[in-house]
Amino acid sequence: MNIIIKEVIEKSDYKEFVNLPFALYKNDKMWVPPIINDEIKMLKADTNPAFKICDTKFWIAIKDGKVVGRIGGIINNEYNTERNEKMGRFTRFECIEDIEVARKLLETAEKWATDKGMKGIYGPLGFNNLDHQGLLIEGFDFLPSVGSEYHKPYYKLFMDQLGYTKEIDWVEFRLTVGERPHSKAMRGSKLIQKRYGINIIHFNNAEELKPYILQIFDILNRSFDVLPFVTRFTDELAQFYAKKYLTILNPHFVKMVEMDGKPIGFIIGLPSMSRAMQKAKGHLFPFGIIPVMKALKGKGIDTVDQLLTGVLKDYQHTGAAVVLQAELQNEMLKRNLKYIETTGIFEDNDKAIMNWKTYDHIQHKRKRCYRKDW
Repeated sequence: MNIIIKEVIEKSDYKEFVNLPFALYKNDKMWVPPIINDEIKMLKADTNPAFKICDTKFWIAIKDGKVVGRIGGIINNEYNTERNEKMGRFTRFECIEDIEVARKLLETAEKWATDKGMKGIYGPLGFNNLDHQGLLIEGFDFLPSVGSEYHKPYYKLFMDQLGYTKEIDWVEFRLTVGERPHSKAMRGSKLIQKRYGINIIHFNNAEELKPYILQIFDILNRSFDVLPFVTRFTDELAQFYAKKYLTILNPHFVKMVEMDGKPIGFIIGLPSMSRAMQKAKGHLFPFGIIPVMKALKGKGIDTVDQLLTGVLKDYQHTGAAVVLQAELQNEMLKRNLKYIETTGIFEDNDKAIMNWKTYDHIQHKRKRCYRKDW
């Protein structure tokens, strides 16, 4: 039977789009599901402020009366203007193990981008660097963090066969935090604090954290702006993501540093929510909130996901990132948490990679951004 590609327009289409991975990964112990309502909000112009700078469409593939694939197309106009590019993005690609379904989906996104005047397409990428990005190509036997990705191994084969080439990779690490490396980090941290007059800002609850949210995004904007695929977060976008994530952050694992009363850096960690999100099965209420709240307190887990670290470029020479890392580890050791799961680091970020290699570590995952030009 023919493969039908349908644009996502109706309310039922959005549900089909978001629910497809739940069927594809139903028996996969490594897939971490999103919260369904949050994912639907990401896909709609009336709830996601990113639509103000992005042209976007989504499609589902139907075969034998069943939804068997999905894909989205994004043109981040702000990024293209800043980088003098004409590139589209494909996003949220998923499908059954059928290369013809994959071909139809990718061709649909490619044609849409072409019709919009683009000269090529790359992905998987999202609206910005806090959205889904990268296709997992190594590390299928390891549980991802909530800030990372998991995919079917055959997706890589499809990309290779359908004319896509590597743009860049992200690598991920698992670090072991023990007394010896932590003691070394604390000694370094104290020296840096004394030399540069760096103070640490701690948070005990969400109310204490809220006034600093826009400052965190300001630091993120100014410290990440040279990286690939990164665009500025407006205040509206910052508030959108703050509302999404603030309810599942443990403020004790969010740290900031300041000099002369000015915030210059932050780190955001989170007790691993992956197993809790699997138990929630896409819904926080009525019962999914129970495992999530237990995980937030570090109960029954041994790992912290290190989601984001940012230091203003003018202060990176101070070693403020060392102070932030040491403080995160302090919180871990208070709760007997032993491991850090990093999110993706660009493979050419030698400085960050060398820092992780000073720990007892494994580099266990690799994600790829693919590209096709025409």
